[in-house]
Amino acid sequence: MSHKYTNRLIHESSPYLLQHAHNPVDWYSWGEEAFQKAREEDKPILLSIGYSACHWCHVMEHESFESEEIAEIMNHHFVNIKVDREERPDLDHVYQTVVQLLTGHGGWPLTAFLTPDQKPFFGGTYFPPQDRHGLPGFPRLLLTMAKTYREQKAEISTNIIRIMAALDQTDPPRGNRDLPDATLLAGASQTLQEQMDLQWGGFGRQPKFPNCTILDLLLRQYQRSRKREFLDPVLLTLRKMAQGGIYDHLGGGFHRYSVDNRWFAPHFEKMLYDNALLPRIYLAAYQITGEPLFAQVVRETLDYLHLEMRDPAGGFYSTQDADSEGEEGKFYLWSQEEILKILGSQSGELFCRVYNVTKPGNFEERNILNLSRPMAETAAVLGMEPAELEGILKQSREKLRVEREKRVKPFRDEKIQTAWNGLAISTLAMASQVLDDERYLKAARQALDFIESHLEIPGNQLLHTYKENQTKIKGFLEDYAYLIEALLETYQACGEQSYLDKALRLHRTMLDQFWDSELGGFFLTASTQEPLIVRPRDSYDQSVPSGTSVATRSLLRLHHFTGEERHRETAEKVFRLFRESMAQNPFGFGNLLCALDDYLEGPTEVTILADPSDPTRREMIRVLYSVYLPNLILHQTSDGGVIGGTIGKYLNGKGKHNDKTTAYVCRHFSCSQPVTSAADLKEVLTQS
Repeated sequence: MSHKYTNRLIHESSPYLLQHAHNPVDWYSWGEEAFQKAREEDKPILLSIGYSACHWCHVMEHESFESEEIAEIMNHHFVNIKVDREERPDLDHVYQTVVQLLTGHGGWPLTAFLTPDQKPFFGGTYFPPQDRHGLPGFPRLLLTMAKTYREQKAEISTNIIRIMAALDQTDPPRGNRDLPDATLLAGASQTLQEQMDLQWGGFGRQPKFPNCTILDLLLRQYQRSRKREFLDPVLLTLRKMAQGGIYDHLGGGFHRYSVDNRWFAPHFEKMLYDNALLPRIYLAAYQITGEPLFAQVVRETLDYLHLEMRDPAGGFYSTQDADSEGEEGKFYLWSQEEILKILGSQSGELFCRVYNVTKPGNFEERNILNLSRPMAETAAVLGMEPAELEGILKQSREKLRVEREKRVKPFRDEKIQTAWNGLAISTLAMASQVLDDERYLKAARQALDFIESHLEIPGNQLLHTYKENQTKIKGFLEDYAYLIEALLETYQACGEQSYLDKALRLHRTMLDQFWDSELGGFFLTASTQEPLIVRPRDSYDQSVPSGTSVATRSLLRLHHFTGEERHRETAEKVFRLFRESMAQNPFGFGNLLCALDDYLEGPTEVTILADPSDPTRREMIRVLYSVYLPNLILHQTSDGGVIGGTIGKYLNGKGKHNDKTTAYVCRHFSCSQPVTSAADLKEVLTQS
């Protein structure tokens, strides 16, 4: 394919930036070259932030950035900077906050107008090429902003002062406060539970996002209170999502979100983080209920990650696009005629009936596969045994999946991010234990090896992204926090001390570079990173948990792993800092509220002394992970003597009983008698 234009982005590694490398826009990447040009020519900066799987980013590129007429306006009046939000979450955080302050909402593509010293004076998200939907056309907006910059410098300066003052107000309020207590936790959980849709699950009406951290919190509140009002809406949500079009019934995995209130019509992009976080909630639901559907969804989603999102060297890619061949969702949609041709009339008609496939189509004259009822109910309606029905459908799904593989696939962003890989590794380590499948632990280890080989540098420092042997961005808080969590989960899954030791080393770096010694809490950027117009914090739990909340949970776990009080005391400073925020806006602090549950409830500490090859050890692990223990601290060791290192305190006074595999369960500073069988361990866990 020949390209009429090529701009500076051709030298970038980000797939998103490379998508714009042949626009007629004279794009710069974020950096001094662009700032110097803006200063020398006294031009405003047009900052455009997006990501490769963003549908409306593609729309705006096609409508505006590929237009020679619009590009001419941009190039004449502005210095144009394009940023991949997945590469630069710090820039995205700062300028998203500005746009939300100015307009009341944010999103991508983000469009911001800056002075040459990067101060924002106006912003928005998507703009169409002509006036429509109540939005100004992009060319008209460009000309207005250029004129404003030339002729109204005083007004711009006043506006910037107001914006910068508002940015300062986004920090949590100062002041010493009491620690939050169980009353705050219960109140926040009740507030969130009352916002759930009791017909279709999830929160609000539409669009609907998974909101994993809130679902996690409600399961914990059920564990504390045993009130079904917290459990049932979560189970409903998980079942409805698994039945809906948001779930890929052929290839496994979840799309980004649903545009309707019943999880039917998704935005078709698939994100690594959703498919790392959602299986954790399904694993917890499986532990609580034993319902096979929940385990099936986890297996299918992790199989999707393995088949579609995994680099041969072990790391996981970032996203899959919504579009293929220029159409959103084309890869995933079916006609009834196609299905009947592939499956034959008998199996095809059954499949179409079960998955709501019709001749006129259920979505833009095509069909999104979805289930209107649970499989057991469908089997009863059809007069079939559930196992018989599932057997036929499984064969049909596989035939359709193989046929779908022949289609043009959506674009895949093969950038490998430390943070999102950390999320996936944690989930794989958990799944290896709950589902008793060593494949997942092997995949977790391989991904950790990939990060160590490609995304770590001497001095226990992390890098943020890797693509085709290029790594150029220093790690952010989320990279350290998520990877530390992944190391702790992998340590619990296999018992290898090296993972715990590495978590502690990275933890020291994280505190040194990201902790706010004046106010408390964590910054998103390291003290050694490029200074921005403000130093942003990573405080809110959104589509992914905040680096602050994940770091706080790890502080509490490290306190229990090491016995060092400073870890607990640091976590308490975070809770004090965000006490008012958690009470006033629990929806924005779901994972920090889970951390508060960790703190208030305390851990269930289990130590298993066993030879790794002893089958009793495996039986004990199966029993341990068949129980929902969200605050589990697990040590596995073959040494029953007193040893040094971080776990020495756990083994003091603990030894193998009669030289057998032995387990100890400790809660609230009190330990059980040693148990030597899986059945006895089950009894202790049930009682504690």
